[in-house]
Amino acid sequence: MHYSTILTDVIRIADEASERVLHIYQSDFKVHFKEDQTPITAADLAANEIIVKGLRRIAPDIPIVSEESPETPWEERKHWRRFWLIDPIDGTKDFTQRSGEFTINIAMIEDGEPVMGVVVAPALKEAFWGVKGEGAYKRDRSGKAHRIRVAELRDSLRVVASKNHLNEETRAFIARLGPHETVQAGSSLKFCRLAEGHADIYPRMSPTSEWDTAAAHAVLLAAGGKVQTPDGKPLKYGKENIENPFFIAAGNWYF
Repeated sequence: MHYSTILTDVIRIADEASERVLHIYQSDFKVHFKEDQTPITAADLAANEIIVKGLRRIAPDIPIVSEESPETPWEERKHWRRFWLIDPIDGTKDFTQRSGEFTINIAMIEDGEPVMGVVVAPALKEAFWGVKGEGAYKRDRSGKAHRIRVAELRDSLRVVASKNHLNEETRAFIARLGPHETVQAGSSLKFCRLAEGHADIYPRMSPTSEWDTAAAHAVLLAAGGKVQTPDGKPLKYGKENIENPFFIAAGNWYF
């Protein structure tokens, strides 16, 4: 499949979901909690409905995995070579705290690798996308899109870190890097800041799920970066357990 042929449609679907999410974000929305005590709002559900319907319309034969859809049994998923992996809103805490740093994420996974990704940040009016072998792009607040790429190694290291999940293991890893500047970012925007060259490394030594990272991972790969586990293995998708191992995301200079 030539993913670039459907990329415009995927961006349009993400933009449609973004408009609906932003409308709810600007209203007096209520926050509910799932069984695992993670927050969920009407925006998560509305975005999920728009994205799932849109993807089924443009690619009806490709299965979908979403944080907000019923789980497909592993016995069925293990046979999938290609599937959509979506997070209708990554950074629901950022959404509920109204920080603006939440994202809509749509990824295509093929043979365990994120080969296409679209990330839209509704409140920031930014969008990122990338296709394996074809480069990565950012659309800024003005609506203009330009190609992006990871930064080359610099004298001053810029470490991007999670505002909500900076635990002791991550702090210890960052301390071992030596002198550095900290760049704060929420949700999957941490990968995107690497992809556009505004940060150099993102270590994550706390839990994430596959849908949290896939779309922005694809953007970073297309921009020339990598994501690996601490033992040097590439971060893979489509596992029986959807929880990611710890990982390090950075430009190629690090690995």
